[in-house]
Amino acid sequence: MHKIAILLVTYIGDIKYVERLIPSYIKYNRDNIALYIVVPASDIKAFEKFKNYNIKLLTYESITDNLVHDNSIRGIRPGYINQEIVKLAFWEKGLCENYFCMDSDGQFIKDFYISDFMYDKNTPYTILVEDNELIVEPEYYKRHWVEREKLIRLIQKEIGLVDKRMLTCHGFAILSCKVLESLHKKYLLPKNLTYRDLLSKSPYEFSWYNMWLQKDKTIEIQFREPLMKVFHHKNHHLEYLQKGITLDDIARGYLGVVINSNYSRWDGVVSYEDGNIYELSMKEINILSYKIMRSLLRKPRTLLVKLRAKYLK
Repeated sequence: MHKIAILLVTYIGDIKYVERLIPSYIKYNRDNIALYIVVPASDIKAFEKFKNYNIKLLTYESITDNLVHDNSIRGIRPGYINQEIVKLAFWEKGLCENYFCMDSDGQFIKDFYISDFMYDKNTPYTILVEDNELIVEPEYYKRHWVEREKLIRLIQKEIGLVDKRMLTCHGFAILSCKVLESLHKKYLLPKNLTYRDLLSKSPYEFSWYNMWLQKDKTIEIQFREPLMKVFHHKNHHLEYLQKGITLDDIARGYLGVVINSNYSRWDGVVSYEDGNIYELSMKEINILSYKIMRSLLRKPRTLLVKLRAKYLK
């Protein structure tokens, strides 16, 4: 059984992202950490090309029979919910003691080792942050934070965790099988709940894990900040590029980067250097046009002020 493995739950629609991820995994994987790619049974043939001695291929259906096939979970498409269910249920296969959950839109940018994921030989790191830098961003706050906070606070209430802080992570989490087994035996079974039921209440699989760990203290909590630099929206990405931050700079603090496909997939498979690939929205075009017009109108006035200062002393 592996002390740590990497879990990638994906599907045919994201295979182009996987084609980018796998070479970076092979290039930088210094301790030969195993990678498990889990896809729907209907997609498995397309992913067989990735298999090697370190990369194993499994189906959703081999992990759990608790999958959904409609939009009954909060109106979210079943593929998205099934990926969350698989991430929570993977521990039941008994293949590893801990696993690092990846999404297809991530890629590694420097060497990584078992020690990046494990505090010691038995204790995985726990990635927990409050994300205060996101709550202050008007764009992120309005579009994502308000509803997300409400549903994560619901998780705290459901499991009886009283904490002013909201310590969790968005993704790319390190999950302990001991913690997931505890969640299953101590919370799900006594209440006759399934993973589907959990996600019906709040569709944040990593927050169910993180909040339960903080409540149950199943393992010793050894904090780490996120291992991957995630760009949550286009302006995050463009801001880094405008500052001249390179991948080498990012590699000083992170193992990899994630150009979140929830916003970027409409522009193709966007890599870090591809800031010029984004198409402007009508709102952005209008704002830019307004700024240009203001600048053009301001210049004659600036010239007039200079002339007055020079000749009317």
